[in-house]
Order: sequence, then C-alpha cells, then structure tokens
Amino acid sequence: MAEKQKILIADDDPEIREVVRVLLESEGFEVAEAKDGIEAVRMADDSVDLILLDIMMPGQSGFAACLDIRKNTQAPIIFLTAKTQDSDKTMGFSAGGDDYLAKPFSFSELLARVKAALRRYLVYGAKQGGQDSPIQLGEVEINRANRSVTRDGREVQLTDTEYKILLLLAESRKKVFSVQNIYESVWEEPYYYSSNNTVMVHVRNLRRKIGDTAGNEIIRTVWGRGYRIE
Repeated sequence: MAEKQKILIADDDPEIREVVRVLLESEGFEVAEAKDGIEAVRMADDSVDLILLDIMMPGQSGFAACLDIRKNTQAPIIFLTAKTQDSDKTMGFSAGGDDYLAKPFSFSELLARVKAALRRYLVYGAKQGGQDSPIQLGEVEINRANRSVTRDGREVQLTDTEYKILLLLAESRKKVFSVQNIYESVWEEPYYYSSNNTVMVHVRNLRRKIGDTAGNEIIRTVWGRGYRIE
C-alpha cells in the first residue's frame, strides 16, 4: 500500500482545522494539526509533505512561522487567510510561501491547489529530483540529481517554487519566458493577470538568493516580454 501523503494544518480556529482535516482525510491524506505558529514550526519536519498555514495566529504569525519552517523543510506552504491585499501576498511569498488561498475558499479549489503543489513537490520537485547532469550558470550550479543549487560551492536554500523557476529558465537558455509562461509551467494552473505579482515576487526572491546583481545578472529581464537566462 502506498504511503499516505502528510499535510500539516496550522490555524488557531479549531472549526476550520476540523473541516479541512475531514476534507483531506476523505481524499486519503494523513493530517496533523497545529493550533498556532509556534506549534507549526515544531511539527514541520521531514515527514510533512505540505503545510496549510494561517497568517493571523497567536504567539507567532504565519509569516514568521513560514520563515522558521523554511530552515527545516522545503515542503510547499499554502497560506490560507482572510488577508488578501497584494502587500499581504508579497509578504507571504517573500517569507517562503508557495501559494495563497483567500478565505472563504471552496473545497474544490483547496483540493486542486493541494494536489497541484504536492505533484510539483513529490513528482517533479524536492523529494525526487532528476538524474540529469548539473547545469552551470557562471558561479551558480544546479544539480538536478539531488535538486540542489550552489553558488561558489555553497548551497543556496531555495523553495520548491524558486527552484522550479530557475530550472525552467536554465533548461531553455536564451528563450524568453513571459510571466504567463512561467506561471502556467511552474504552478500548472491557468494564468490570470493577478498572477503577475506572484511570479515577480518569486523571481525577485530567487535573484536575491543566487546573488544576482546589476551588471552580473544570471536572470535577465526582457522588458515588456519576460525573463531569460543567457
């Protein structure tokens, strides 16, 4: 029997946790619950395949918890929150989140997001990796065999989404990828104009982590068209 995929729900509202838990368990997932951000950080170990994280929680906010969780795991993090302003989404992505679902949400949309994120992570992403030879981008190396990225020999900690964006651009060097191309390839969802900010924040975080600086860019912006790697 295949091992169940484990999802951690972190929300201070016990009713929301119960409803989401029942839904996910009915789909065959193993579910763990955390009542606040501090507990979520403690429970987010290598056994967890995906984390559903509320933002407004006592003790430690979802943003702060996400930063701490990223020190231990690259499992996808989906924020579930009533905070829906662009600035809130930017903070969530900057903290290391992979997706953002506004409350109230439909169960069908939640399941679709969860399954898409797990597919990227378990099938194409961090827990599997590829078997191809490394890709060298100047001082940056992408090792597809173990899904790692290094700069000057030092490992760069990327989220699953950041890694997928970098690999997408690196595997088709000189090709210009529009924001829509990137979103539909990485998130595997239909593109909407509101997705622009999501992609741009992830690219900005990726550039910062790999040491992309003006005059020495790895990822180049093609104004009005998108991004590419030379």
